[in-house]
Amino acid sequence: MKEYLLKLVEGETLQQEDTHQIMLNIVEEKYNVQQIAALLMALQTHGVTVDEILGFRQGLLETGKYLDFSDYDTLDIVGTGGDGKNTFNISTCSAFVIAGAGYPVTKHGNNGSSSVSGASNVLEKHGVKFTDDSDKLKKSLETTGVCYFHAPLFAYGMKFVGPTRKALGIPTCFNLLGPLVNPCQPKNSLHGTANQAQLRLYVNVHQKIGDNYGVITSYDGYDEISLTSGFKICTNNFEKVLTPVDLGMTYIEKKDIYGGNTADDAKIIFDNVLNGTASNQQKNAVIANAACGISIMDKNMSVEESVEIARESLESKKALSVFKKFVEFNS
Repeated sequence: MKEYLLKLVEGETLQQEDTHQIMLNIVEEKYNVQQIAALLMALQTHGVTVDEILGFRQGLLETGKYLDFSDYDTLDIVGTGGDGKNTFNISTCSAFVIAGAGYPVTKHGNNGSSSVSGASNVLEKHGVKFTDDSDKLKKSLETTGVCYFHAPLFAYGMKFVGPTRKALGIPTCFNLLGPLVNPCQPKNSLHGTANQAQLRLYVNVHQKIGDNYGVITSYDGYDEISLTSGFKICTNNFEKVLTPVDLGMTYIEKKDIYGGNTADDAKIIFDNVLNGTASNQQKNAVIANAACGISIMDKNMSVEESVEIARESLESKKALSVFKKFVEFNS
């Protein structure tokens, strides 16, 4: 670790094999808390690189639990988190809209960190029991169109940096790793980032991984399409800057997608969206993100064209039907 820290202090960056080995050593508890904290702060100060992220990712995947879903063509939709906006569970809700439109979803998520309710929180509130059983997860996908991976059951290495990250109290490179370590490594992904620098980093990472990706960020700092501003989307095929108007929608205010003060507040909004009783602003935020996911899965459709498919999935209650089946199967 001393060698790695000296490199960083002198302004150098680490190689992929360096951070890969560091992650393996962290899991084997070869470093103390102070060394890990110094490493995370040094990386945060210079700005983590693509190779450094890829090395940590490789180490987390190697020390975690892998699921072979290679027979399935699925999508993960998730944001990096850490944007501090405390929105309701937009990407989780979007996952069921996407599945309702006929596109299978293997979603990866966790409890909320910077928001009161993460994906795991809202699903647990509905009685969902998390599992790492591959057969049960595949059956959920085949039966309902969705399966859910609760991150702590798979990315074991994260727990060894958890106390240090919590003590530091600021975002670190590990905030960016969550969406990249889905245990089944789906063929398609839609990842949200909180700013332009993270978007560019993620695009470069995905290009190295070689999957079918989309990365989005809203210009006012949301790690999803917020409709409170324009947003940028980058995929294997194109880069676009779009506004709510381009999607046939209107700009909304931050309060319109606020998740509330408790996990119960967020659950109510989530249920209202799927039941069709939410505000148009809340529904449109979900539809916009689901449309992006659909356009990743179906390369023949633009985001703009996918909006009506997402809207039909939500308003016809197909998304609600998928969610009810998912809860029933996983409770």
